Amino acid sequence: MSLYTAIATSAGRNTRAVTSDGKLDVKLSLQKEFGGDGDGTNPEQLFAAGYAACFASSLQYVAGRRKVDVNGMTVTAEVDLRAKDTGFALSAVLRVKLPGHLSTEAKQELADAAHQVCPYSNATRGNIPLELVIE
Repeated sequence: MSLYTAIATSAGRNTRAVTSDGKLDVKLSLQKEFGGDGDGTNPEQLFAAGYAACFASSLQYVAGRRKVDVNGMTVTAEVDLRAKDTGFALSAVLRVKLPGHLSTEAKQELADAAHQVCPYSNATRGNIPLELVIE
């Protein structure tokens, strides 16, 4: 049973991406690194933003269930577009900053638990290389 369905439409990297409810309408453009003008966002940036937000929400969920205060935490996602023999592939690094009152072990446990809960992590696990870094 679906809890929510997001719908977005685009015709490529040099167009727009628009959600069915109109709440997201972004100009897309090919990155300068690939000869584009870079004036808009790109799918890799959108993926990074979505993964960072989703993983942060998953951290909050896990911490809330454990009654651990993670106020002030942040997640930064770095998404790399890489060439491979059959086309292109992604890899990612998630940089997790958690409050200083938590031990290194507690931070790692929370991040590992969030990685099991996060829909983006579940969708990409085994499909793209991922590095989880506690900062």
